[in-house]
Amino acid sequence: METFAEYILSEKDWIKKMEIMHYLKKKTGIFFDNSVIFKTFLAKLFLDYSNLELDQNIVLTACLLCNCKKENNPQDLSKIKSYAKEGAEYLKQLGFSNNFCRICEGVNRYSNLSPREKESDVLELVDQFGGMLLDRPERIAFKVDEALVLLEYRNLRDKHNRYLPKFKEFVTEMESVLV
Repeated sequence: METFAEYILSEKDWIKKMEIMHYLKKKTGIFFDNSVIFKTFLAKLFLDYSNLELDQNIVLTACLLCNCKKENNPQDLSKIKSYAKEGAEYLKQLGFSNNFCRICEGVNRYSNLSPREKESDVLELVDQFGGMLLDRPERIAFKVDEALVLLEYRNLRDKHNRYLPKFKEFVTEMESVLV
């Protein structure tokens, strides 16, 4: 019998993966909303732009699933710090490999995973940057240039993300195309 992990990873079309996620949300109540779709699209654009030697299927699937145990508008700081680890444990139950679960857990740095997976660095960038570009209940969306400065000098200050320079280049180039 095929596991859910095998099923979604065997689907190479990322749009069809989103349909699978929609039905998984309906069945299980996992976190999956427009922010996840936006961040996954951002990840796809970045991967297409940068030609990183990463498995795009793994990264995009992880992007769709890494926030599966996130809560809408969490007020409890402990929940914010634990959702990635709880998500990784849940994904393990769905048949995902330890490496895939580690990639998803690395979306934020609260688990202190070391060494970090390369794919986690991409998830971290799109999750944080994409989140800043979206309106939240407590604030309006940041402008692209503000979000990029906050990403580099506040969120990732004193942290190494191997793809940050390439991501900044990507954002700058995409912004110049849209203006």
